[in-house]
Amino acid sequence: MESSNAIAPVLGNFRLEGRTALVTGAGAGIGAAIASALAEAGAEVVMVSLSAAELDKVAGGIAAMGGRVQARQCDVTDIDAVRKLIADIPELDIVVNNAGTNIPEPFTEVTEEHLDFMSNLNVRATFLVSQTSVKKMLTTGDRSRRGGVVINITSQMGHIGSPNRTVYCMNKHAIEGLTKALAVELAETGIRVNSVAPTFVDTPLVRKIVDTPEKRDYLVSRIPMGRMAQVQDIAAAVLYLASPAAAMVTGTSLLVDGGWTAQ
Repeated sequence: MESSNAIAPVLGNFRLEGRTALVTGAGAGIGAAIASALAEAGAEVVMVSLSAAELDKVAGGIAAMGGRVQARQCDVTDIDAVRKLIADIPELDIVVNNAGTNIPEPFTEVTEEHLDFMSNLNVRATFLVSQTSVKKMLTTGDRSRRGGVVINITSQMGHIGSPNRTVYCMNKHAIEGLTKALAVELAETGIRVNSVAPTFVDTPLVRKIVDTPEKRDYLVSRIPMGRMAQVQDIAAAVLYLASPAAAMVTGTSLLVDGGWTAQ
């Protein structure tokens, strides 16, 4: 076997020209930042969200910067709508499962309604969007050249436990397991599957949960880096895993947690 060229250029491997990416939950926060980063790297991005108004705002900003983007309103828990949307995409190379939610509450107070709502969005929809996307990847394009990428946005809570987050932890642990199993099953096809697991990210959703200075100070005190993550921190991790620069990375979870889980 010939040895690798240690001084070969690598920066170009982070580019995504000629690839199409689907990002769920892309109307705001982490999803919007991911869509923007992938478009900046040259991908054509199909943004999916429930809110057409949010999508149009983000898509307009990306287009103004020269990015190629489509805004598609869709409920990812409606699998028939998801299948139709993906069938309409000529070719799909990257899917980022970002849509998800959390309802923090004590274990004994979790209702069946909340359990079903969260599990349907965080687990079932992620599984079915992935399944539909992988089928598309396997039947279109030159996989030997292009490969394919599935990236699941999980959480540090997919690696640890936390009070008042039993359903969320359960959901995110499930997706970490799906990531590993799917990576092994699809490796021979050239499709890579990974997850990105953030700590608390400074978004409107998190600000609703961390709604007092005391809660914020306590949360930040648990993060060795001394701050919450920014959406761009997560987008950069996704960009790496989506790109050819990560060609030998599959079945792993990239923790973007400021050191939380290292303690």
